[in-house]
Amino acid sequence: MAPPAQAHRSPSPSQPSGKGEVSDLKSQLRQLAGSRAPGIDDSKRELFKKVISYMTIGIDVSAVFGEMVMCSATSDIVLKKMCYLYVGNYAKVNPDLALLTINFLQRDCKDEDPMIRGLALRSLCSLRVANLVEYLVGPLGLGLKDNNSYVRTVAVIGVLKLYHISAPTCIDADFPPTLKHLMLNDPDPQVVANCLSALQEIWSLEASTSEEASREREALISKPVIYYLLNRIKEFSEWAQCLVLELVAKYVPLDSNEIFDIMNLLEDRLQHANGAVVLSTIKVFLHLTLSMTDVHQQVYERIKAPLLTLVSSGSPEQSYAVLSHLHILVMRAPFIFASDYKHFYCQYNEPSYVKKLKLEMLTAVANESNTYEIVTELCEYAANVDIPIARESIRAVGKIALQQYDVNAIVDRLLQFLEMEKDYVTAEALVLVKDLLRKYPQWSHDCIAVVGSISSQNVQEPKAKAALIWMLGEYSQDMQDAPYILESLTENWEEEPSAEVRLHLLTAVMKCFFKRPPETQKVLGAALAAGLADFHQDVHDRALFYHRLLQYNVSVAERVVNPPKQAVSVFADTQSSEIKDRIFDEFNSLSVVYQKPSYMFTDKDYRGPFEFSDELGNLSIAAESADNVVPAQGVEANDKDLLLSTSEKEEIRGATFNVSGYSAPLYDSSAASVQSELAIISSTSAGSAPSSSLAIDDLLGLGLSAAPAPEPASVPPSLKLNSKAILDPGTFQQKWRQLPISLSQVYLPFLTLILF
Repeated sequence: MAPPAQAHRSPSPSQPSGKGEVSDLKSQLRQLAGSRAPGIDDSKRELFKKVISYMTIGIDVSAVFGEMVMCSATSDIVLKKMCYLYVGNYAKVNPDLALLTINFLQRDCKDEDPMIRGLALRSLCSLRVANLVEYLVGPLGLGLKDNNSYVRTVAVIGVLKLYHISAPTCIDADFPPTLKHLMLNDPDPQVVANCLSALQEIWSLEASTSEEASREREALISKPVIYYLLNRIKEFSEWAQCLVLELVAKYVPLDSNEIFDIMNLLEDRLQHANGAVVLSTIKVFLHLTLSMTDVHQQVYERIKAPLLTLVSSGSPEQSYAVLSHLHILVMRAPFIFASDYKHFYCQYNEPSYVKKLKLEMLTAVANESNTYEIVTELCEYAANVDIPIARESIRAVGKIALQQYDVNAIVDRLLQFLEMEKDYVTAEALVLVKDLLRKYPQWSHDCIAVVGSISSQNVQEPKAKAALIWMLGEYSQDMQDAPYILESLTENWEEEPSAEVRLHLLTAVMKCFFKRPPETQKVLGAALAAGLADFHQDVHDRALFYHRLLQYNVSVAERVVNPPKQAVSVFADTQSSEIKDRIFDEFNSLSVVYQKPSYMFTDKDYRGPFEFSDELGNLSIAAESADNVVPAQGVEANDKDLLLSTSEKEEIRGATFNVSGYSAPLYDSSAASVQSELAIISSTSAGSAPSSSLAIDDLLGLGLSAAPAPEPASVPPSLKLNSKAILDPGTFQQKWRQLPISLSQVYLPFLTLILF
């Protein structure tokens, strides 16, 4: 049977139809290279388009390099541009082929058309091949002296490219002094701006090794250069204006007259249509007046209107960037923006990231005069269809309440949120009610009356459940069903995935035990048993701590777990004032948008020696120590000495010695032993102390005598840790469970009393 005929498909114009397509292109380009027939440029264009399209999608067309160079002998600027694009793409990968382009590029650098001269010079400098550096010096020198401003503009950037390829060649050719001369004398503003940018980069890199370069870099911030650039700032493009203003922000005026002169000269830049120019001007104003308190405050008043205009008139992305800078100013001087709080109301068509930032602004500008209006607006957002924004609005109401503004009305609003019967609203409101009770304990009666009606089964979010459990423990004497709710939560201990909730549950049960012991005694035994059997280290340690504390002295345990508490006056801020000041110093940069200073992204010492790979949790040592790294995947399952250096492993393995340590008592799931102990604890006098024969570690420093440790059979050798060892969490957990139990002791000092 004959094979089925394949469906006919038309070849795609962007992909070769067969293996010989590149060869066909090569032969066609060779035929057109020496032809002078009319319309030949149109044929070349079609072939050049195919070559560029193949190159764009990743097909190797380096085989036609020679033919492309031969076809470049034309006056058609479109063909020139495509040829330069092709040459620039393959020159760095194939340095030998790049040598073929030198002749025609140098020839084009002397063309009569200034556009071709500029394009050829740009392509010549973009080859980035170290062996061809000697061919760049001559064309660059001619380009810097060219009569056309476009060629000079390209030549200035070419000098910077030459510096990055070969810095000694650039310095030896005296290009930096030439750029300085052009910067101060060239009539074209774009040439001046390019010279300023190139000189800043070159002298900044050279300043570490050359005192002369350091002096030249400082000279850029001198009064003559600054005033020259400021007098020409209106001629510059928007990018160049930002470059000049960034330089002016580093200038230190001699007196206040200079400050006012600069500010008067830049006054009209605050009305510029470009947001980057406005922000750059604001940065200059703020930095110049830092030492002048009264003038600095007037600057805030002056820049307020331009910033609010940019927020309302730009795109969402621009609004967010400007709002981020405005947020920094609001945090520094909230009273100046307090009357303009309505500008921060959320619009229905704004994206979520803009709304979230506006909510933070509303929280910052709230004061006694505008709190009612702001809270009313925020309460409207609580019913928003955008759940994250609804959550943020509730948090904003709570933050305002913690600032001691109109607390009575805000507490009533938060209690109304608890009655909305929406899971996310209830969750956020519970967290805020907990914080309010920590600061305003006098509101406990009203809040507990509403919180007590909430079913714990309807609260699923860990933070909200933890807040509810905290209130059950803290105010168990006022909540009739508190012990029984805690009992139901303890019964579902193994089903609770959050360690935070289990930690709060342990503490809440302990607090409830000291306030209502008969109803909580059984629950406490079950909670301690479950906590001691918990795999989470923090939960296990807290349960062990509570158990030993109760064994030592019930009265001491009560003073430790349930002491008289004072109201929290100030909640800790997430950002320190030092970081905020650093962000303010980096005004008009991405640091403001990310709300992190630049060193958190660029400083290697701050980032640390570890780098995260694609999979979270897999750590790899930085490049400088990568040669001596033991990969986590290569660790054997029975290798328990990973953290020890290899030179010490054999010595450690050969020595056996007793270690004085402690481990948790052994309990079964019935928790009978713990509950039996608690039965006697509740009936024992508060002042009685346990027998001195109990070998319990003195965790609290209470002067408890411990059993003497047995003398070691032999002196153990000193341990030397392996500083380059790595261990991922999964491997650590596996090895931890494989370790044998070193010591196990069960202390039941009260069982004899129970038998009698």
